[in-house]
Amino acid sequence: MSKEKSSISVFQKYLTVWVIICIIIGVLISQFLPQIPDFLNQFEYAKVSIPMAILIWIMIYPMMMKVDFKSIKNVGKNPKGLFVTWITNWLIKPFTMYGIASLFFFVIFKAFITPNLATEYLAGAVLLGAAPCTAMVFVWSSLTKGNPAYTVVQVATNDLIILVAFIPIVKFLLGVSNVTVPWDTLILSVILFVVIPLIGGMLTRFLVIKKKDTDYFENTFVKKFDGITTIGLLLTLILIFSFQGGVILENPLHIILIAVPLILQTFLIFAIAYLACKLLKLPHNIAAPAGMIGASNFFELAAAVAIALFGTTSPAALATTVGVLTEVPVMLFLVRIANKTKKHFK
Repeated sequence: MSKEKSSISVFQKYLTVWVIICIIIGVLISQFLPQIPDFLNQFEYAKVSIPMAILIWIMIYPMMMKVDFKSIKNVGKNPKGLFVTWITNWLIKPFTMYGIASLFFFVIFKAFITPNLATEYLAGAVLLGAAPCTAMVFVWSSLTKGNPAYTVVQVATNDLIILVAFIPIVKFLLGVSNVTVPWDTLILSVILFVVIPLIGGMLTRFLVIKKKDTDYFENTFVKKFDGITTIGLLLTLILIFSFQGGVILENPLHIILIAVPLILQTFLIFAIAYLACKLLKLPHNIAAPAGMIGASNFFELAAAVAIALFGTTSPAALATTVGVLTEVPVMLFLVRIANKTKKHFK
């Protein structure tokens, strides 16, 4: 991207507030208008909720348009920073998420969470851990004055790695957790929520730039979809919480219990990537986005796969949604840490 947002938008800054409002609306719908989620639950194919799939496409498609895959030719520049990103995201993050979530759900919180619930919460956490951020990282990078070109390369390469690494990592970690995951459903989820939006975004980007130019695409065309993405996210959250209303009312404490390991994992992964860049003597505008992309999650993909694998009313889907609730305030705190420690870098 040639131009980055200079600051976080009002919606992004107060995303946690909007999520809380969506929780309230969704729970109220589940209690007073249960016929709505019951009706929507009838529409599914291969365990994939069609209404949910449509809303998730609305969210993900504009994000995929922002990724310039031509930037991959610059992979050779600042390779150390990219290695930190790849190793942290794919060889460390999914497995530390599994370890931290297992410790809290099965040991520390065992008095509050049944083994069956703990298993599904763990599944949701694993899905979050195996899906590094591909969209909001542009915002975090901008707020830390990260290198825009480097951030684009990070996101582009991570989108490609997701295509080949997400399925085997999720399959392995959920298998260790004794969770049966059908290969066909997992593969279908990645095709629906990564491959198709990715190809569609690439084609749209290519055609619009060919007809107009890059400046028009990045500063006019893409911005037309910002409102649509926001609406898609809010409606998706309302729908998820309308399905999860009964679970939330029965176990309100569980929202906090799920949030604890997710927050700890976020701080841990940021510290690993950020300090690794410091040890490798990389500049701050490389280190900051390297830490941010690993710390934040592609929660849209995680929620979509959780719904496809376990259903819209599943505890696993709830766990991925809690990831949305905690991400923005935690990431804004990490942005402050990155900015205050900038003097320690070259």
